[in-house]
Amino acid sequence: MRKLGVLLLILLGTGCFAVERTQVPMLGQGVMAGEVTANSVILQARLTATQELVDGDLPGCEGVGYFEVAPYDPVGGSYEGAVKSTTLKAVAGNDYLLKAKIAGLKPGTFYQYRLVYGKNVRSLIKSPDGTFRTLHGKDAAYPTSFVVVTGMNYHKFQNSKKLSDAVKQRGFPALETIESMHPDFFVGTGDNVYYDHPKVPAAVTVEQMRRKYHEQFAQPRFHKLFQTVPTYWEKDDHDFRYNDCDLTTDKRSSVELGLRVFAEQLPVVDPQAADAVTYRTYRVNRHLQIWLVEGRDYRSANDMPDGPDKTLWGKKQMAWLKRTLLASDADFKVLISPTPMVGPDDAYKKDNHTNHDGFRCEGDAFFTWLKEHHFDRKNFYIICGDRHWQYHSIHPSGFEEFSCGALVDANARVGRLPGDPKSTDPDAEIQQPYCMTKATGGFLMCSLSPAEKDKPAALAFEFYDEKGKLLYHHIKKAIPLTTTSEPGKDRIERER
Repeated sequence: MRKLGVLLLILLGTGCFAVERTQVPMLGQGVMAGEVTANSVILQARLTATQELVDGDLPGCEGVGYFEVAPYDPVGGSYEGAVKSTTLKAVAGNDYLLKAKIAGLKPGTFYQYRLVYGKNVRSLIKSPDGTFRTLHGKDAAYPTSFVVVTGMNYHKFQNSKKLSDAVKQRGFPALETIESMHPDFFVGTGDNVYYDHPKVPAAVTVEQMRRKYHEQFAQPRFHKLFQTVPTYWEKDDHDFRYNDCDLTTDKRSSVELGLRVFAEQLPVVDPQAADAVTYRTYRVNRHLQIWLVEGRDYRSANDMPDGPDKTLWGKKQMAWLKRTLLASDADFKVLISPTPMVGPDDAYKKDNHTNHDGFRCEGDAFFTWLKEHHFDRKNFYIICGDRHWQYHSIHPSGFEEFSCGALVDANARVGRLPGDPKSTDPDAEIQQPYCMTKATGGFLMCSLSPAEKDKPAALAFEFYDEKGKLLYHHIKKAIPLTTTSEPGKDRIERER
């Protein structure tokens, strides 16, 4: 029996979907822009058979499509002279995803984009417009704001007894709060989905892992936010394989699948690039540069004894990180890490740079290097994900870390404080100006104000709960520096 020309067959006992060949594709996961630079962007959409979940998944639909990008037209939405991608095919092998990198854009410019798509090239329709602004790059000063999140646990959210079905259907409340603040971009630091929640059945096959993204990005609040806010993504343990995982293999999900599905499902790497890496740095504007590092691809085994040969980042990434930090003349240098470097964290863990039986040797060596190269006077700060609570901590060496905390209320907890014998800082060597005292979901908002006359550039770090209540506010002012190079020396002096 046909209904409006659309027939969806649910194959009993298989969980697979077959869709009538004449079906018009839909955009059940909306559209998304990622990895915006001063002159490029990666655009992504997935063709779906329905707008809503069917038996907990969002079935894909074969079709074709291409992206169009044009300078933003607030009046008529004109795409005259638009840059177009090649025509792409949505098929089961790529999970019905259409993805393209668009280059040749202008710095600091608002753009509109859309997907022109259909079952075939003879039946094309146009998606609603999305928007983004390219980064200004090192030659322009401009106000900038961005949000950083972690811990988007869909399973805990959907099983919360405190939420109505209507709220669960719309999606994570914090997304609506973020959208209302109109940030320039959004950073997901990892744990963007949870393959191991629920534990039974955990997601271990490619179909199960893809389904985690389908159910999450089907939420209407994601659609609305990502239609106007571009994204940058990192991965951590739960959206790589499972809790505190490394590169060793076992009966659970494979390393190969973890790497493949992350690159497939998110606009992180150029789909045409071979051997693309997921660590990168972007000069946002004259005052700000950010670094996004990779914490899973190159790590030693977690249970390896800690020491100088044990690494979380790998030698190649570490060399790149040091080289690019030294080359930067941005007023503010912000390292965004999937896992904490200062903490404190739970003492029993072996997963990150704060853990005594984890990768603390590498973390301490990096702080020593930062100190030796005077980054304590170069406006260098760390933002981390992973931990389910918000905090502002100061390492004994003086370097500061801001933990964004879990986005979802049901996934938040109260954290470990300095001096806690069950923490990685039992001797209270870490200073902590702020740590949340009540378990609540939320996010970190960073807002940069350019220098004006006698005022230096400033970077504000603000913690919010998921409803938009300001919990903590801290401002850093840029310290102007003069660098004098002498043979064998790196001498940095404060300007008076």
